[in-house]
Amino acid sequence: MGTQMVFAWAMIFCLAIPPVYGQYYSKTIKAGARVEKMTRLPFFYHDIPSGKDPTTLLIAQANITQDFFSPSPYGSLYSMDDPLTLGPERTSKMVGNAQGLYIALSRDPTKFTAVTYADFAFTTGKFKGSSFSLFSRYPLTDFVPGPDIIREMAIVGGTGAFRMATGFALFRATSSNAKTGDASLEVDVTLYHY
Repeated sequence: MGTQMVFAWAMIFCLAIPPVYGQYYSKTIKAGARVEKMTRLPFFYHDIPSGKDPTTLLIAQANITQDFFSPSPYGSLYSMDDPLTLGPERTSKMVGNAQGLYIALSRDPTKFTAVTYADFAFTTGKFKGSSFSLFSRYPLTDFVPGPDIIREMAIVGGTGAFRMATGFALFRATSSNAKTGDASLEVDVTLYHY
């Protein structure tokens, strides 16, 4: 009985201490004026889910939404590590990669839309080691869109030279294949950062 009583008082004591001593203290200081910069980045993005060396892999798909006529069935979750290049060909000089996830959301097998999270990291040049984060919905489009169709997506953050970035990315298909899902896109990014 005595051991139980000591244990009970020890528990009460331990639970009573954190509210008294566990408060968070901080001091807010006023930040100096920051100069906002704008950076424009043109490059090409290659999403390749087919072939012997795909850059995009299907990692989850609901059994009830299988559609064998669509390269990206509704509800499919993909992981990507797509190359970023200076030119429209996949063999052009690589400047970085886009790593992330996207989920296909179109129930129409002839259309494509997705919610995408990707980190666009640069591995060469002036912005080597810097990245920006895209988190946005890729608007509904045909699997083989025309060259004049431009899609806009939101930039929500960044690291390195793009710390605290916001902005937008404009995507225009330069080539796409409705059977395989392979696509190459011209990307024009406008970033506002400090």
